[in-house]
Amino acid sequence: MLATNNGSVAETTEKQLNALQRWWHNINWENIINTIVDKAIGVVLLTLLFFILQRLSFFLLDRVYKQYAKRYSMNENRLNTFKTLMHNIIQYTLGFFYVYSLLSVLGFPIGSLLAGAGIAGIAIGLGAQGFMNDIITGAFIIMEQQIDVGNYIRLPNLGIEGTVMSVGIRTLQLKSTDGTLHYVPNRNITVISNTSRENMQVLVDVRINPNEGIEEMKQIITTVNQEFAQVHHEVIKTPPSIFGVVDLGNNNFAIRSIMYVSNGQQFSIKQAYLTACIDALVQNGYTIPNTPIITK
Repeated sequence: MLATNNGSVAETTEKQLNALQRWWHNINWENIINTIVDKAIGVVLLTLLFFILQRLSFFLLDRVYKQYAKRYSMNENRLNTFKTLMHNIIQYTLGFFYVYSLLSVLGFPIGSLLAGAGIAGIAIGLGAQGFMNDIITGAFIIMEQQIDVGNYIRLPNLGIEGTVMSVGIRTLQLKSTDGTLHYVPNRNITVISNTSRENMQVLVDVRINPNEGIEEMKQIITTVNQEFAQVHHEVIKTPPSIFGVVDLGNNNFAIRSIMYVSNGQQFSIKQAYLTACIDALVQNGYTIPNTPIITK
């Protein structure tokens, strides 16, 4: 009985192997290899074609904007904003047609996929609401000229600030002072504080020891103000003036000065002015309590 079972198993195994061998030998490997080679060549040529189209489009776009900048006096930041936007539109458009063409070359039934997309359109539409909100919000930001490339802005609702690197139809790229690059979906932008449209206020507190003579220290800082305004006259729009003595709390006092400078220069001017005031006070024998505080 055992021998009979072993014989049946062996016979079944042999039949399976024979069927596998027949299937293997019936495969037309020549057609398969030719198909793979044809598809590979098609993909390579298609990729090369769209790469050339992208490079050519960017080249023509750069030439058009250079010619436009020469003929018309337009804000450079505004021009860069539109240029970046057109770059994004070209990338999205070419990317869509590249994927469509790639699927066609690979033999996918595009017509069936499009028909299926109609069936799944409602579900996809619900998921694409955020994407459409990004596009609509981005369009209004650009049309209303709320920001331009190179502007320093704050987004209070997100708690971030920095220099605008790119304004796209879906996202905003913002670079913080520490080098962090933020990618912000346009739909998340509710309030924009643009600090690059008007002159910016620079407010500096120089901590002092009031027992050493407040009036004498004010005279020294007044001299610093005059000299500092002459050295940095190109960026200082309103010369620095002493606001007065302010109480910082915890028995800490400071002499506060205020000035207005060109946008984008407030941070460097603030540091340079604070350094000049401290150096002048120290050279005249006054002490600076603890660590100086800069008030924004």
